[in-house]
Amino acid sequence: MALTLYVDTARWRAHHKHVQEQFPGLVPVCKGNGYGFGHERLAEEATRLGSDILAVGTTYEAARIKDFFGGDLLVLTPYRRGEEPVPLPDRVVRSVSSIDGVYGLVGARVVIEVMSSMKRHGISEQDLPQLHAAIENVRLEGFAIHLPLDRTDGSDAVEEVIGWMDRLRAARLPLHTMFVSHLKADELARLQQQFPQTRFRARIGTRLWLGDHEATEYRGAVLDVTRVSKGDRFGYRQQKAASDGYLVVVAGGTSHGVGLEAPKALHGVMPRAKGVARAGLATVNRNLSPFVWGGKQRWFAEPPHMQVSILFVPSDAPEPTVGDELVAHLRHTTTQFDRIMDR
Repeated sequence: MALTLYVDTARWRAHHKHVQEQFPGLVPVCKGNGYGFGHERLAEEATRLGSDILAVGTTYEAARIKDFFGGDLLVLTPYRRGEEPVPLPDRVVRSVSSIDGVYGLVGARVVIEVMSSMKRHGISEQDLPQLHAAIENVRLEGFAIHLPLDRTDGSDAVEEVIGWMDRLRAARLPLHTMFVSHLKADELARLQQQFPQTRFRARIGTRLWLGDHEATEYRGAVLDVTRVSKGDRFGYRQQKAASDGYLVVVAGGTSHGVGLEAPKALHGVMPRAKGVARAGLATVNRNLSPFVWGGKQRWFAEPPHMQVSILFVPSDAPEPTVGDELVAHLRHTTTQFDRIMDR
């Protein structure tokens, strides 16, 4: 009995092809937990797409995935002097976001990140005059810009990239390749049209692997069902059942990522109100689980255990039976499945 990720493989791969057609020169991204699919599986899918390069998050991920993908590997985390050395093949390309970093990678293949409105890391405009000397001793694969997802100030992503293209061109730096993130297909096409001598390559992860929500589904198997009456005590903390119903033990606990949630940026009154309501319910031990039964998300009976969760299903709902599978609304990037099933 397991927490299973079901994949409609034909539909999932059709989506990959669609994204690839929209973004010529696409660079698939495989980082973290492999967007819920695992590094080995995404390396296989990138190979199937004919990708010549795969982006990973860290050098440690590059070391793990190098045996599963035969093309180039682009490490997205910028190089820093003093970092732990990780043995990597020559086909690994390092990102760098400082002049010092470029000087620290003599002989290496590098992509130089410029500072975007994200203000996370990158070469500044003031650094550009120093780059000529710095890049003489590296193999420059191109420049890169990582853009924000939301633009609440109404600014234009394309104009931001154009601004950097103009600065790099004015500094007489080579502009054969520009790696970009978080651009739309039409925005990428506008850039390619305006700068035909530069190859723009979109680094895409979420949109590629998770863009078709109907292609994948998590399900947790029911392991046990126990009928309880109002007032019965149960669980580790011996709480009382609030009403008649069933305690349903389902595969999927904290080791799978169930009950763990990354912070979200809330926009608008309604999402904020719902967040406040959820926080209020949590103070009285009422936490909504990701598991669905009888058309409704069901409440945790108590906090999820390491490998299972215990849900409370009221008596007016259908009685689950051992072996049933409950759909689970889980975030791919924080979930570890027991098994993956193609169908």
